[in-house]
Amino acid sequence: MIHTMRWFGPNDPVSLMDIRQAGCSGVVSALHQIPVGDIWNSQAIEERKRLIQEKNNQFSALKWLVVESLPVHEDIKKGLSSREFYIDNYKKSLRNLAASGIKTVCYNFMPVLDWSRTSLDYQLPEGSKTLRFVWIDFAIFDLFILKRPNAEADYEPETRIAAESKFRSMSDYQLSVLTNTVLLGLPGSEEAFDLNIFQSLLDEYADIDDVQLRKNLYYFISKVAPVAQEVGINLCIHPDDPPRSLLGLPRVVSTESDLDQLMKACDVRANGITFCTGSLGVREDNDLPGMIKRFGDRIHFVHLRTTKREEGTRNFHEAPHLNGDVDMYEVVKALLTEENRRKSAGYADSLLPMRPDHGFQMLDDLQKKTYPGYSAIGRLKALAELRGLEMAIARSPSLV
Repeated sequence: MIHTMRWFGPNDPVSLMDIRQAGCSGVVSALHQIPVGDIWNSQAIEERKRLIQEKNNQFSALKWLVVESLPVHEDIKKGLSSREFYIDNYKKSLRNLAASGIKTVCYNFMPVLDWSRTSLDYQLPEGSKTLRFVWIDFAIFDLFILKRPNAEADYEPETRIAAESKFRSMSDYQLSVLTNTVLLGLPGSEEAFDLNIFQSLLDEYADIDDVQLRKNLYYFISKVAPVAQEVGINLCIHPDDPPRSLLGLPRVVSTESDLDQLMKACDVRANGITFCTGSLGVREDNDLPGMIKRFGDRIHFVHLRTTKREEGTRNFHEAPHLNGDVDMYEVVKALLTEENRRKSAGYADSLLPMRPDHGFQMLDDLQKKTYPGYSAIGRLKALAELRGLEMAIARSPSLV
């Protein structure tokens, strides 16, 4: 695989030199400064590309290989008539990226929030910190902070009772931290949604159920994937994180069945998948090695991480990359097998760009402010472990 790391741009506390020293040859980045729905113009794309891979500086060994993400405007997700304007802008951005040599573009179709956690600094026994999702804490936010209408129907009676009891014991500061954590949800940003307007954003999805959101996704991909195919870009959707409905919003990229329906909705290779083992691995019913075998040709980008499901609950936390619920050995083996298949078939893109996702905050990084899940040392540790696993599997006689 091609080893990469995510870089949020010039303001990222993790530098390009840090990424290069970690052993990466590729960078995953995005133009977070451009408002969602606007066209990514060639000048802005080339400026970011020069920052990453200028030939005459110390970063020349790095290449901008993947865009993560080119965001999808909410009007497209909601299926409004204005979506045609934003879809047209999306196509233009894809053409501009292709003209600059960018071949892989990640996106997601999660309504309102890109991801959800209830703690950004959950401390593990050895002292490192990680991300965690606690169902009762999420219920506290939904039922007693946001006070979403009819939210009670989404929680079991015992969950509602436990959430109310814990809510009454929490300080104003604890409630504020929980609120900001849930409302963060935007990679590359340190600003949370405003609680005062958040409910209005949810209300705009009141008439959009699972069926309608799927229709809106399939409409979008049927318009943009052929353009991507034409210009040589592989689009790859990121699974829902976490892979279940939250806040009354449908989630339609959570299971193998979801991915299968999406692949069939526009049957071109450019309509592909970001295979995130962390997001998909939260669900016990997702067979990750099997999914790699079945969707191999449509996997264009890989996120390797694992979570630990907390027994008897809907809670989970980010786990050490080789020691969570994901069988990382079988996952990496399946990915290398897919790469070998591509090499034998003569694919130009036989190697998959991979990044270690959601590293722990640990060692010196415990004293630094970084994007949640994207500290340098935790990802360095993860990448070192994954590279060792990859090499061992690649040199094993059992790899076919």
